[in-house]
Amino acid sequence: MELKSYWHETAPRFAGAASEPVEGDFDVAVVGGGFTGLSAARTLAKEGARVVLLEARHVGYGASGRNGGHLNNGLAHSYLAAKAQLGETRAKALYRLLDDSVDTIERLVREEDIACDFRRAGKLKLASKPKHFEAIARNFEAVNREIDPQTALLTAADLPSEVGSRAFHGAMLSQKSAMVHMGRFVTGMAEAASRHGAIIFENAPVQQRDRIGAGWQLKTPRGSLSAKTVFLATDAYTEGPFAHFRRRIIPVGSFVVATRPLTAQEVAATMPGNRTCVTSMNIGNYFRLSPDNRLIFGGRARFSAVSDATSDESCGRILQRSLADIFPHLAGIAIDYCWGGLVGMTKDRFPRAGEADGVVYAMGYSGHGAQLSTHLGAIMGEIIAGKPTPNPLAGMRFDAVPGYAGKPWFLPIVGLYYRMLDRIQ
Repeated sequence: MELKSYWHETAPRFAGAASEPVEGDFDVAVVGGGFTGLSAARTLAKEGARVVLLEARHVGYGASGRNGGHLNNGLAHSYLAAKAQLGETRAKALYRLLDDSVDTIERLVREEDIACDFRRAGKLKLASKPKHFEAIARNFEAVNREIDPQTALLTAADLPSEVGSRAFHGAMLSQKSAMVHMGRFVTGMAEAASRHGAIIFENAPVQQRDRIGAGWQLKTPRGSLSAKTVFLATDAYTEGPFAHFRRRIIPVGSFVVATRPLTAQEVAATMPGNRTCVTSMNIGNYFRLSPDNRLIFGGRARFSAVSDATSDESCGRILQRSLADIFPHLAGIAIDYCWGGLVGMTKDRFPRAGEADGVVYAMGYSGHGAQLSTHLGAIMGEIIAGKPTPNPLAGMRFDAVPGYAGKPWFLPIVGLYYRMLDRIQ
């Protein structure tokens, strides 16, 4: 078992990063080389801006290369819960934002000719308990009637043709959802941004940010540059002189394993529907097949803001047990890759984008970043470029988390609370 991301290890690395010292004057400096930053840099470069991107490690190092490979529409919350909390107008706008995000990725893959196995697969929200199916059915009725007719409610009797497991009691199918090879997509986006004129520096973390006139000077270990506008696209990996955002984004570990390639018989017995799947538990799991027929199986094996070799391996063992519980016929299957990454959570689990503390930003995707990040990066890039593009998240308060300064000491308590809920609900 390699403690490496399957997406990183099975995709070509971006080879177009600048090798010279960091220097120069730019219209926009993008901080962060994941989907958000690359999408914004591509958009700005196409609009004629002088744009530079600063990545602390390598392109796609963070959440963009460490996720489960899902491009799901639908909200992290139930639609009914979002309506109750935000009102019908905002809930519908957020739901459509996820739809638009998947559409944007499909368009970019086509326009930039990115070979990344994009496919409209559909998503199953699987009911882990009979009571969960009742809640899923109520949510489905509202979603299907009010916002997304391309959904269906599946009973337990419908599931054998979709998922080879007896662990579930029905599901909601969202047909707009998709999947992609994340490593190939992030490399393709970096190549596209560079091709359109963006300058990309890797291994260039921003260590200092100073106001100079109407703009900013950013210092890195490789030199410094100035820019009229800074766009922050670091989400859970926010470091350096951006404390304002560290008080608002909670990094939570999410962990993934990839099995050896399944045989044709194992595919038919495990994932005959070949969709993206998420379970209904608070501490649940998500899974799909890779392009080479591995089962990619993930979840929040434990509530932690740490992802390193020791943590990843420990969580990988927990995921192996969960995998065997759901798919007993795969118990003991060889695991070829095991990795972890950080998800950027806001306290209400809704994303944010706008301008604060002197920078433009988009972050807080709360588990839906694979799709939202690319779309919001493009939107905020257009706004920075002066286009009359509306910000779909405008007006949403982005308050600091009380008692939190960037180190989420409370995560074990949160994990214990959700485990208790999973036992009693």
